[in-house]
Amino acid sequence: MAVGRTGTKRDAWVAQGGQYEYRVLTLPRTTSRNDARRLLTEQAEYGRWELARTVLYAGGERRVWLRRKIIRVRSTLAGFED
Repeated sequence: MAVGRTGTKRDAWVAQGGQYEYRVLTLPRTTSRNDARRLLTEQAEYGRWELARTVLYAGGERRVWLRRKIIRVRSTLAGFED
C-alpha cells in the first residue's frame, strides 16, 4: 500500500479560512424526479452550488442541502504606501 498525501489542496484551503455557505431546498412530494433533477442542475450550473446532502422523508418530501465555497478577495493594495 502506497502512502500518499490526499486532500492537500483542501487542507490548505481550510487552513486559509475556507468556508462553505449552504442553501436548503425543500421539495414537496408532488415534485417529479425529472423536475427535481432539472432544478438542481440549474442551481449547479448558474449558481455554482454543489450537492452536499439529500434526505427523502416517508411522506415523499425531499430536503436537499446545497453548498458552495465562500471566496474572499484579499486587497492587492494593502502593501502599497504613498
